[in-house]
Amino acid sequence: MRMELSDVTLDVEVAGEGPAVLLVHGFPDSHRLWRHQIAALNAAGYRTIAPTLRGFGASDRPEGGVAAYHPAKHVGDMLELLSRLDVDRCHVVGHDWGSGVAQGLAQFAAERVASLTLMSVGDSSVLLGPDSWQERQRMWHMTMFQFAGLAEEWLSRDDFANLRQMLAGHADRDEVLEPLRAPGALTASLNIYRAALPMEVQLGEPPARPPFAMPVMGVWSTGDPYLTERQMTALAPRVPERWRYERVEDAGHWLQLDQPERVNELLLSFLKENG
Repeated sequence: MRMELSDVTLDVEVAGEGPAVLLVHGFPDSHRLWRHQIAALNAAGYRTIAPTLRGFGASDRPEGGVAAYHPAKHVGDMLELLSRLDVDRCHVVGHDWGSGVAQGLAQFAAERVASLTLMSVGDSSVLLGPDSWQERQRMWHMTMFQFAGLAEEWLSRDDFANLRQMLAGHADRDEVLEPLRAPGALTASLNIYRAALPMEVQLGEPPARPPFAMPVMGVWSTGDPYLTERQMTALAPRVPERWRYERVEDAGHWLQLDQPERVNELLLSFLKENG
C-alpha cells in the first residue's frame, strides 16, 4: 500500500492482526527483505508493518539533497507512520541501516517501543572508535560512498558490476538492483550514508550513546563480511536489563534470507519473552 505522510509517500506492507511489529530494512533493500519474517509473525498472531524507507524501492525520493535523508527524517517517518496506523506502541526490528533507524526510534521515543531487535549492526561507536581498524577495513565502502558522483559512476559501471560484487552474498541481488536503475535512485539510496556518516563524523570522536530503556536482542551472523561480532556485543553495557545476544551460523549479512527459519525462531521467542 502507498502511505502518504507529511513530506513523503512510502511503500508499506501491513499484514496480520495482533501486537504490532515494525520491520525496518537497510541498504539497498525494501520491505521485501522481511517476507519470510512477515509470514511467520502473522501466523503467530502479530501485526506486521514493513515500510520501504524514503529513497529506496518504490517509496518517494524527496528532493532537498543529502539533508532530506538524515536518520532523523527516517525516524520521523516511522513515528508518523505508526500514528497514521493508530499504533501507540510496538516491537521494533531493524537490519543494517534499519538497525540505526530502530535505535534512533528507541532513543527518542522510548515510550513507543516495547522491545528492540537489532540485526547485523550494533553499536556504531565501535565502528568509529580508536580501536576500530578491523571494523573500518570491513566498512571501507562507508567512506567510498561519500564521494558523490564518483561513487555512483563506479557502482553502476558495466551494468552495476562493482555493486554486484559487493552484493554477491545477497539472495535477492538482481531484484534489489533493478530499482537502482531509475534516475536518481542510486544517489537517493546512498544519501543515508552521506547524511549519517559524513567524513567529519567518520574521522571524529565517536558520539556518546545513551542506554536503552527496553529489552534488546542483538543478532549477528558468522558469515557477515561487513561487520564484526564485537560491534554487536558492545551493546550489552547499554542495556541495563534484559539484554540478549544471538549468533546465527552459516549466514551472511542478509541472515533473514539465508537462515529464515532460525531468524524467525529467535524473533518469535524474544517477542514472546517481552509481551
